Amino acid sequence: MNRRDWMTGAASLALLTVASPALAFEVTYTDAEWRAMLSPLEYKVMRKEGTEPSGSSPLNHEKRPGLFHCRGCDLPLYDAATKFDSGTGWPSFWQALPNAIETKRDRKLLVVRTEAHCRRCGSHLGHIFDDGPKPTGKRHCLNGVSLVFKPA
Repeated sequence: MNRRDWMTGAASLALLTVASPALAFEVTYTDAEWRAMLSPLEYKVMRKEGTEPSGSSPLNHEKRPGLFHCRGCDLPLYDAATKFDSGTGWPSFWQALPNAIETKRDRKLLVVRTEAHCRRCGSHLGHIFDDGPKPTGKRHCLNGVSLVFKPA
């Protein structure tokens, strides 16, 4: 392989990377629209995959029947009946509603985690761990700022 072939291949790969479309979601907004809709913390968590401070969400103490919806697009995500106190300081659930969330691998820290996001608008919700209660054994550890609670 000569230098010209290498440079052509590298340029083609770079072009493909730049031209690759982002994940498409049913509900989309521009970055400016998201910023206008959300508080700075909500934007940091939901659009930049940040984390709210542990223990800061009023939803930690929510015990009424109802549904937790995505703050970004109002899709129902979790039934309050699946919420439990994980002792982590974040709202935790053992199961999402059907067709509510999608997951992807998160390699930002030293360990690989499973990130949960709203399947309709892509908003970051939190992470899923394998140390939850029965019947699923999962702990959906979520940022309260990504959620809106609607009592039944």
